[in-house]
Amino acid sequence: MLGMKKLVLDPSWCKGCGICVAFCPKNALELVDEKVRLRQDNECVLCGQCELRCPDYAIWLEDLEE
Repeated sequence: MLGMKKLVLDPSWCKGCGICVAFCPKNALELVDEKVRLRQDNECVLCGQCELRCPDYAIWLEDLEE
């Protein structure tokens, strides 16, 4: 069985480059005041494209303990 994951954003590490927003296939992310955040009604599928492309490690998928 696949483990559950959650998306973690650390705005203090985000420089607002927008790469994660551009690569999100579900348009689940947005920049507000030059910081990334999840859109209110997002459809994030936890694909990890944002994590792969963030140059500042400000966004990642974290395993949830069972």
